[in-house]
Amino acid sequence: MTKTILTPKPIVQPNTIITIPDGYISDYIDGKFRKDTPEEYVRQNIEKRLINEHKYTPDQIAVEFKIKQGSKSKRVDLAIFPDDADKKQENIQIIIECKRENVAPSSRNEGVEQLKSYMSASLNCEWGMWTNGKSKFVYRKVKDIKGKHGFEEPNDIPSKGRDLSEIDRPTRDSLKLATEDNLLFAFRTCHDHIFVNDGMQKQPAFFELLKVIFCKIVDERNIPHPLEFYASSGEKSSQDGRLTVKNRINKIFEKVKSRYPNIFDKNDEIKLKPISLAYIVSELQKYSFLDTVIDVKGKAYEEIVGSNLRGDRGEFFTPRNVQHMLIQMLDIRLDEKVLDPACGTGGFLVISMNNVIKRLKEEMVRTTHKKEQEWSDSLKEQLRDSIREKAAQNFFGFDINPDLVKATKMNMVMNNDGSGNILQNDSLQQPHEMSDEIKTGLCKIFDLEKGKIRRPSDLALFNVVVTNPPFGTKLPIKDQNVLEQFDLGHVWKQDETSGHYYQTEKICTSRAPEVLFIERCYQFLTPGGRLGIVLPNALLGAPGLEYACIREWILQKFNLIASIQLHPDTFQPHNGTQTSILVLQKKTEKEIQSGTRSNYRVFFAIADKVGHDKRGNDIYKRDKEGNEILIPEENGSELNGNSKETPIRQLPKKRVRDDQTPVIAEIFLDWKKKEGLRW
Repeated sequence: MTKTILTPKPIVQPNTIITIPDGYISDYIDGKFRKDTPEEYVRQNIEKRLINEHKYTPDQIAVEFKIKQGSKSKRVDLAIFPDDADKKQENIQIIIECKRENVAPSSRNEGVEQLKSYMSASLNCEWGMWTNGKSKFVYRKVKDIKGKHGFEEPNDIPSKGRDLSEIDRPTRDSLKLATEDNLLFAFRTCHDHIFVNDGMQKQPAFFELLKVIFCKIVDERNIPHPLEFYASSGEKSSQDGRLTVKNRINKIFEKVKSRYPNIFDKNDEIKLKPISLAYIVSELQKYSFLDTVIDVKGKAYEEIVGSNLRGDRGEFFTPRNVQHMLIQMLDIRLDEKVLDPACGTGGFLVISMNNVIKRLKEEMVRTTHKKEQEWSDSLKEQLRDSIREKAAQNFFGFDINPDLVKATKMNMVMNNDGSGNILQNDSLQQPHEMSDEIKTGLCKIFDLEKGKIRRPSDLALFNVVVTNPPFGTKLPIKDQNVLEQFDLGHVWKQDETSGHYYQTEKICTSRAPEVLFIERCYQFLTPGGRLGIVLPNALLGAPGLEYACIREWILQKFNLIASIQLHPDTFQPHNGTQTSILVLQKKTEKEIQSGTRSNYRVFFAIADKVGHDKRGNDIYKRDKEGNEILIPEENGSELNGNSKETPIRQLPKKRVRDDQTPVIAEIFLDWKKKEGLRW
């Protein structure tokens, strides 16, 4: 076999580059360079929410606007003005204060009282919001019958041109698409609220939050009936109102349990206090969980799962950009059966399913001759039926951790309306020891005779296996009953004459789990099936008999299609193990028996950049002088509605993550086509 080595380089169009000094960011509203601080991170997310969710225009928003408070001058983080109003203090409509995460709402100098004082000093300012990214407080300035100012606490600030009643009870038309990290902020805020106010540990608090999220999803899908997932400002402020919210959400949860019996038991209930439940509902009710971009939902969900369910079994969840790269390289077809035997939070399965959904949508556009925006409710329901069918027939996930199994089912439902076949299972156990539920389910789906699954050879059911197995010598497999199933569970020796390695009858005393997972994945695959797997570099490159025999076995059983060396920081800040990705294709029995090694080309690439550093902070593309570069968020400029030529303002610029994984996937697919690899 020969190597094709491709190391992609960032591609940037020179005429779109704007450099930005190190340690600064370009403000989303006014484009000015500001220091990249934790407080600024919160403000930039709020600015994007104001533009993309609330539909205010940049011309209405002033950043760091100076106001007079008595004899002193102060600067408010964000001031919003009515359309066409002069930017004067008396014209301010909304004031927003953004703080770094460690500033408490009760802080004497920087807390919510500071916001109220700014609102009081601005004559016509009716609305205000204070946030530190974890907590959010909204106030509306009102007068009592004596003309004295006071403050109500509504759920949110109003969107531009929308009816104020939609703040309390949103309609489907008023639901907003979450942008950037704002959904993650909402999830964190809700989780922390439960953790602090309900006295629950992190993990139970997480699962209570997921129950409420499921209520939100089911309520959105209850077309054409009005939305029932809401908590008005008045309900939040009284005990009777909170009980009303709890009763309303409990009715939705009964539908949830009926619809998803494989996730929730009949006797499950929402255990949150009424005050907490009303608060969480009010935080989530404005978003559309069905229509928000899948990557925004996925990032928010998987980050909060990772912070609450990360275990001690060698689990370190694969970054989403790496998952996207590998799934794109595997190029999964509509009819293929896909398995992740160590599914964790289900990232590989969700992204695989989303690629299939994309193809289903394209197929529906072709058959109906209608764009997605033109689909009727019945066509949308037809698509959802197809998605559920594909999830039930083609997508499978196993994990030994029951909490991760539940989290994966929820992830699949939240992102693509189908929990698939996500089951608690030790993927390395003897097949005949698998639960009757799993064996019966697999036999039914694959149309096998009952009791057919007994031996490793009976597992060859899947066209694609994709996984990041648990790693580590700290988690050795020592069970002889497990080890005896595997060639790689035996001792191997080297033939002194030929130099080749051969298997002996002796069983190893122990093996690292990732070694056995390689062979189990082979057993799961049909002949010609494809494996995408994350493995430690030591296994692939270290000298010595222990590793050499593994590499020998891989080349005996698979055709090596691609090897991608990942940057050492790929799994940081959680794990520093240096890893690579292999894409392998299972040989047919005839190919194995021939014993000959055909000469073929292999795709090699090195991901020098993965978009973040060892602390997990995003890193961005830079010019030759080391300054970050900016490009427009969209092509061109926003145009005046009466002219196709005259721009009324330049669109916001954005930094570009220094991440080569999308480029690697694109180059690989082009290479695969040229090599004539057909799958």
